[in-house]
Amino acid sequence: MAPKVLISDKLSDKAVQIFKERGCDVDFLPDVGKDKEKLAEIIGEYDGLAIRSATKATEKIIKAATNLKVIGRAGIGVDNVDIPTATVKGIVVMNTPFGNAITTAEHAIAMMFAVTRQIPAADVSTQAGKWEKSCFMGNEVTSKTLGLVGCGNIGSIVADRAIGLKMKVIAFDPFLSNERAVDLGVEKVELEDLFRRSDVITLHTPLTDRTRNIVDAAAIETMKDGVYLVNCARGGLVDENALRAALDSGKVAGAAVDVFTVEPAKENVLFGAPNLVCTPHLGASTSEAQENVALQVAEQMSDYLVNGAVSNALNMPSITAEEAPRLAPFVKLAEQLGSFAGQATESGIKTVRIEYEGDVAEMNVKALTAAALTGVLRPLLQAVNMVSAPEVARERGIVIEDVRREQRGAYENYIRLTVITERQERSVAGTVFGDQKPRIIQIKGINMEAELGENMLYVTNQDKPGFIGQLGSILGDAKINIATFNLGRKVEGEEAICLVEIDGEIAEATVNEIAAIEQVNQAKLLHFPRQS
Repeated sequence: MAPKVLISDKLSDKAVQIFKERGCDVDFLPDVGKDKEKLAEIIGEYDGLAIRSATKATEKIIKAATNLKVIGRAGIGVDNVDIPTATVKGIVVMNTPFGNAITTAEHAIAMMFAVTRQIPAADVSTQAGKWEKSCFMGNEVTSKTLGLVGCGNIGSIVADRAIGLKMKVIAFDPFLSNERAVDLGVEKVELEDLFRRSDVITLHTPLTDRTRNIVDAAAIETMKDGVYLVNCARGGLVDENALRAALDSGKVAGAAVDVFTVEPAKENVLFGAPNLVCTPHLGASTSEAQENVALQVAEQMSDYLVNGAVSNALNMPSITAEEAPRLAPFVKLAEQLGSFAGQATESGIKTVRIEYEGDVAEMNVKALTAAALTGVLRPLLQAVNMVSAPEVARERGIVIEDVRREQRGAYENYIRLTVITERQERSVAGTVFGDQKPRIIQIKGINMEAELGENMLYVTNQDKPGFIGQLGSILGDAKINIATFNLGRKVEGEEAICLVEIDGEIAEATVNEIAAIEQVNQAKLLHFPRQS
């Protein structure tokens, strides 16, 4: 029986044809995505669900999807898909991460011109029969400094266009290497320096815990008087109340906003502010981009449903059905090692080296390297997946090295991941035992054995008496239960590591209290996906 696909949002006729040509039965119901009850009623009939942003693949919808095998999002954002629920049910979630980069970059450039020349307001005034030429004095962008917060796929295209406009481009991106910056013709800077020097600031970074409100009142205060701000990336990157105050005071000369904290933005604190240009999330809205992502999602979904091939999946690796049972625990291990290193690394990454030793060296290490890179990059780039991670790393000039060798030590299989930054080199190693569970066996050259739980407290400290007691007391006072406790050291009295699995969340104030213990060098809370 042919796989059955539901298209619940507007996709092109060519996308529908691709599904049919590749052996799928298709129901094209572009309005059903907005009807939650109807979608829940019929979704159980389908093997695949193709969507844009209007359909919300919620927990309720996914639980009703008794036959669903894949959800394909025509576009990059998957905020409208409950990925954890889909993963538990074994549903592959795909997106099309590279289909609308040019369109979004062009919109950012258009918004920059619109706000610096006050084009929308001038248009309204002129069409109202006024001739207020003196009211709309603009600013040239030639020779001005453009600051890019994020210099990945979209940001690098904006840089190229801006350089063509004879602007000086500076960029902040933790994953941008010096070599890649030179290739792009941009100057790599720290975020504080970017805020201080830029005449125009444009945002091209995903929304994560680290980037939420990256432009807040304190950041705006450090900017030039009369700076312009452009956000065509994600709502939530900018503190909208702080931006409104800065527009009202004139600190910010103008802002161009395509995305909002709450969408659709029927009302917003920014509305009515002086020299504000707004569009309703049009960054990817060109006929070319919409066509590209529609065709890509149709190709990816049909390849998976008919042939078992996986592309741009956010919740599973690109591996064959034959490889999966043997490779799966090592994929999990590689991603955990990468996630550990990525969460512990705060400076620009130059090189990621993955060493495979023993049995694992004979496996499909391409998938393992992709899993490791996904772990490294995801703390800052949450939409990254096992297919896009190598390309995203290359875009940022990160050198990827993988080394294979025969068994040398006591472990039949061994993976060590090393992250080299401009400031330091950090390594973490692990193995998979007979129970198929990944274990951490070495951190920074210090041996220990630990399973990674959902919430882990990572502490580096001097090996001196009193530390464990103080740590236990602080966690006890905070009502934090310890699930597992793992210690390691190189030499008595010198550097040591403590890795503690805790139940539930821990307040930042508690982590800071631990960091303030005399023997502690660093205390950091790490999060890992819950294991099924």
